[in-house]
Amino acid sequence: MHRKIVLSAVAITLLGSAAVLAQGQPAQPQMPMSFFVTSAPPGHGNLGGLAGADQICQNLAAAAGAGNRTWHAYLSQTQQGNQPSVNARGRIGTGPWYNAKGTLIASNVGDLHGDNIRDRNNIQKVQALTEKGEVVKGFGDMPNEHDIMTGSDSEGRAFPAGFDTTCNNWTSNTTMNKVTVGHSDRAGGGNTSWNSAHLSRSCSREDLIATGGAGKFYCFATN
Repeated sequence: MHRKIVLSAVAITLLGSAAVLAQGQPAQPQMPMSFFVTSAPPGHGNLGGLAGADQICQNLAAAAGAGNRTWHAYLSQTQQGNQPSVNARGRIGTGPWYNAKGTLIASNVGDLHGDNIRDRNNIQKVQALTEKGEVVKGFGDMPNEHDIMTGSDSEGRAFPAGFDTTCNNWTSNTTMNKVTVGHSDRAGGGNTSWNSAHLSRSCSREDLIATGGAGKFYCFATN
């Protein structure tokens, strides 16, 4: 009996020590941000082309302390004259990508676009954050800003030449052009795709606001 009591006491002591050690372990470091929705875009479709959009991503990331990475805008470009077709999915690296809070958004390009299984990504209202860690206003909020410019189909690819979906390849802020947008909150309307929900009325600031947007777009770290 005495032997059992001693063994029980030792076991309790060991368990208590393990608990103390566990409490003393440092928390796992948060994964660095590699995805965000632009908090302060120009507000219209003229981003200065793909290069200008990439620079906007880079500047916002730098202001948030993540400028040590290479950032690209998730935007497609259609073939026009000497300008080649460019797919958004091919501009953003290989993943994985995490938001400003360290939450996994997608492990790779295939999961981001549901190549094998749909909705494998974590783009939704509470996770599609800006570089400041802010939630983007969505369906039901005032104002609704969930329309995110992509110029892409649901697979992250450019539309065929002749389709007006990229604000004249991100150089137009007029009512003469349109842009394909996704819904960052996956809500509102019949198509709730994160990257290809519907066309805007035009590429002007006023029309982007009228259709539920603010000229925002997605940024991904490529490295």
